[in-house]
Amino acid sequence: MPDALQRSQLVPANDDGTVEIAKVDLALGMGATFLDDEFVPVEKVRISESLLRVYTDAPPEMLAIVDGIGDSMNPTIQDGDKVLIDMSQRVPMMHDRIWAMAFAGMGMIKRLRARPDGTMLLLSDNPSVPDDRATDGELHIIGRVAGVLRKL
Repeated sequence: MPDALQRSQLVPANDDGTVEIAKVDLALGMGATFLDDEFVPVEKVRISESLLRVYTDAPPEMLAIVDGIGDSMNPTIQDGDKVLIDMSQRVPMMHDRIWAMAFAGMGMIKRLRARPDGTMLLLSDNPSVPDDRATDGELHIIGRVAGVLRKL
């Protein structure tokens, strides 16, 4: 997993009520994408702190925006949506929340559901995409998807 997703630095709120969070030049597949890049560009974007609090209470240094690509999470998350990831949440505590993760070396966004046999079911919202299953050590949570930013 690229370290860029964990290197965002806290920038205090400005007088205008904005904070900076990381916009990571990394596309997480709805489907899957490779996470083998050594260098991943990170830029800071300013966002209204009050708007951010609609999505999450996490501190800005624990947030990142990435591009979602593919159609496996359609219609919930569409190809090209900007996805807000809360990296302060890395342990699935409730079924069917949406998570950013690395699975088998691939970056992806999926719903997760724990199974009684100890595996984790990876679910797509697109009914034409089959479920997958991860066992111990195969799944690495980046963070919970806290929101989606979309152009109309």
